[in-house]
Amino acid sequence: MAKPRILVVDDEPRFLSNMVRLLTGKGLDVSGASSGEAALDMASKAMSGDGDERPFDIILLDMKLPGLDGRATLAALQEKKCDAEVIVLTGHAAVDEAVDILNQGAFDYLLKPCRTETLMRMLELACEKRGLRLE
Repeated sequence: MAKPRILVVDDEPRFLSNMVRLLTGKGLDVSGASSGEAALDMASKAMSGDGDERPFDIILLDMKLPGLDGRATLAALQEKKCDAEVIVLTGHAAVDEAVDILNQGAFDYLLKPCRTETLMRMLELACEKRGLRLE
């Protein structure tokens, strides 16, 4: 089985580069996007088969993004029939927001900074769920 393909979406350059480096070091195929619009573009291209890239398995999505925020990005991904599991990873937590985003279809809602072990476990569970759903 191919290693999971992950898209990290965050507008904080340092956090984005650190997450890409961390997850790549864990043996995952990781790309980064600094906005919701860039994430949608990358997901669309991967879903359409443009180039050699396969679709993303998981999208790690920040809620506070310039332009298209996390909630709108999730809705647009769903509208495009993107079958990646979405894990919200945000530094701006609110219980109501977490409940809403989970009801909207996100796989999980994590606070940053998040322990590496917790994140890796959520990625594993999201991959398992996606695999079962696609079978």
